[in-house]
Amino acid sequence: MNFPDAPSVAAGADTLETRCDAFYDGRFALLQPVGKGYRSGLDALLLAATVPSAALGAMADVGAGAGAVGIAAACRSDGVTVTLVEKSPAMAELARGSVALPANARLAPRLAVVEADILATRPAREAAGLADGAFQFVLTNPPFYPDGHRASPDRLRAEALTGTDGQFLPAWIKGCAALLANGGRFVAVLPPAALSAVLGACDGRLGGIHVLPIHAREDTPAVRLLVSGRKGSRAPLALLPGRFLHEPDGALSRFGEDVGSGLADIMVGV
Repeated sequence: MNFPDAPSVAAGADTLETRCDAFYDGRFALLQPVGKGYRSGLDALLLAATVPSAALGAMADVGAGAGAVGIAAACRSDGVTVTLVEKSPAMAELARGSVALPANARLAPRLAVVEADILATRPAREAAGLADGAFQFVLTNPPFYPDGHRASPDRLRAEALTGTDGQFLPAWIKGCAALLANGGRFVAVLPPAALSAVLGACDGRLGGIHVLPIHAREDTPAVRLLVSGRKGSRAPLALLPGRFLHEPDGALSRFGEDVGSGLADIMVGV
């Protein structure tokens, strides 16, 4: 479901034409860019599906873009307050527009947008409103393609998808871990090729790592991983049974349908 008569969003040198898309069968909506920038989809909803309905506490959606992950999480759980963390002025303005949509009026009191770079120094993060140890949950769909990957010519889209060098993704994970309170839960959605970099960054910071492979079809290699960990845990790594999004004929599986409608509950650790 979408509403094509959405406003343009201007921030600095960027002006984004937008479209208002409905998610979770209309339970929340999102302003998304048209023609440039990054449009959220199934990756964001997979990540949000790891948030149980009984979740309580402060949550950060790091690299929030227009806010899909964090707003979906707030929709799933009435007990979380969500900070949408985005460094791009244009995308942060889009996230503010998403929060202000009438479809999100019920959720808006529990949503805030912080324009900040998770790779900044601790004083800079704290000056922007991101205190270390302040969050019980951190969710992130980071720019996971490595430096040297064929990047999009669209600058905003490239920034959303591609790291600047080989240390970008580990530094991103370390920044996310710093935001967590002791016992807090971290979850990221990533391609399988990023796993080694993420596990290295988690070492000494997060334990109880759980890796859930997500397959396009049951008999194909995983296309995404949901990687979770807990601050302060010493539990060993666990590889969970994979889930698949499509049936052999290409139709959505029951799991895929439930992810898209907000009914899936993905358990990624305890």
